[in-house]
Amino acid sequence: MYLVVTRTFPPEIGGMQNLMWGLTKELSKNYMIKVFADYYENYEVFDEQVSFSIERVSGLKLLRKYRKAQLINEFIKENKIDGIIADHWKSLELVKTNKKKICLIHGKEINHEKGTNLNKRVLKVLNNVETIVANSEYTKELAIRLGVRDEKIVVVNPGVDKVKELSKKTLGKVDNLLKQKTPRLITVSRFDKRKNHEKVIMALRNLKQIYPDIVYICIGYGDEEKNIKKLVEELGLKEQVMFFKNISNELKNSLLAKSDIFVMPSIIYKKSVEGFGIAYVEAAQYGVPSIGGIDGGASDAINHEKTGLICNGNNLDEIYFSINSMLENKKYLEYGKAAKENSEKFKWKKIIMGYEKILS
Repeated sequence: MYLVVTRTFPPEIGGMQNLMWGLTKELSKNYMIKVFADYYENYEVFDEQVSFSIERVSGLKLLRKYRKAQLINEFIKENKIDGIIADHWKSLELVKTNKKKICLIHGKEINHEKGTNLNKRVLKVLNNVETIVANSEYTKELAIRLGVRDEKIVVVNPGVDKVKELSKKTLGKVDNLLKQKTPRLITVSRFDKRKNHEKVIMALRNLKQIYPDIVYICIGYGDEEKNIKKLVEELGLKEQVMFFKNISNELKNSLLAKSDIFVMPSIIYKKSVEGFGIAYVEAAQYGVPSIGGIDGGASDAINHEKTGLICNGNNLDEIYFSINSMLENKKYLEYGKAAKENSEKFKWKKIIMGYEKILS
């Protein structure tokens, strides 16, 4: 039996939640799995539908990690387990066992200056596990620079499930929403500084002169939402930018499928960095190429000048020219075809082989 210890798990929505769900679901096909996850509202309906055991831990966040670690340590004493797979170094910090430990790393959560207290805590945990799974080559190199032992790290990119066929009804709804707006740019992400919505919107002001019917679709929510909407208004782009949040997966994917370019030229903001960018792969599944940032792990998901473009997200001119070069002569169609083909290697049935190799 393997324990999956995670702070992020469905029915909560997000990239990390999808990663831990996909990984656990695939592992449960060949291994006995028990999940220790944080409490989330209305979890009962979700948990009843899965084929493995999930134990939810509630309580105040500050105290929850101690209670959760206590439950895990007691379970290990009373049951025979083969090892633990954790989503985060903090998920292992208080767990006491000599069994095999595997910890996933993603970028932001380990990005603490060398020698600081947090860096020392990260190293104490990570240098005491058998295998560290980095989500990209970038994250691996970041970990090594911060003091993690090279020989412990294996790169396994996050996986995606096969996309479901979209309903004609929802696709028709999107056609009605977008009408004659074209070309179509899209970003599906949280509204935060490192996702770089602001510079895409600033580039849009100039692109509008060449493409008067251009539209930028922003799906998500977050701390920067108010600032982004204010910028749109200041630049007179209310007709060019559409905001969506709290929408169904079906509608989100239909908007994605009807778009031309996925734009997320991420930057490093303080300690926050895009370790991989599963959203690029999700777009690619629908034949939509991406523009990603040079900072972070986007180059694991995007083959530059083949399935999309990598640019300097801190340089407004580069963002503008990257978008314009993909729009000229509809270059995005060629990139989109290659992106869809490339997305096959990120299917869970292939990605899980990397984890099975580690477990064996």
